[in-house]
Amino acid sequence: MPADHDTYIAEAPEDLRPLLARLRAQLASALPDAEEVIAYKMPGFRIGQSIVAGYAAFSRQCGLYLSPAAIMACADDIAAAGLKATKTGITFSPRQAIPDDLVRKLALASRQDQRRSAT
Repeated sequence: MPADHDTYIAEAPEDLRPLLARLRAQLASALPDAEEVIAYKMPGFRIGQSIVAGYAAFSRQCGLYLSPAAIMACADDIAAAGLKATKTGITFSPRQAIPDDLVRKLALASRQDQRRSAT
């Protein structure tokens, strides 16, 4: 299991590394008070005891994982970007990355959901 985000990205398929590095930077910018962690064998951003966002690389695509409420809140934007989503994640590839503004919106929505869950 990779020890940190840098190692995880370096071990990912070569064509996915730029996507992962970009996504990491986008999430770090949107969640400046989050701690970078490795959880569930993938990189994530934790605030308090909750993972707010995580990402992963597969053989041909990447995934961004967030709270189900964040996915639901941004469902129209996800569809408009032509991306596929499940209850907790969005898949994307080098041919179709997640737009910067959508990553930010999703991360903030997931954070907001985490805050609601904590109270």
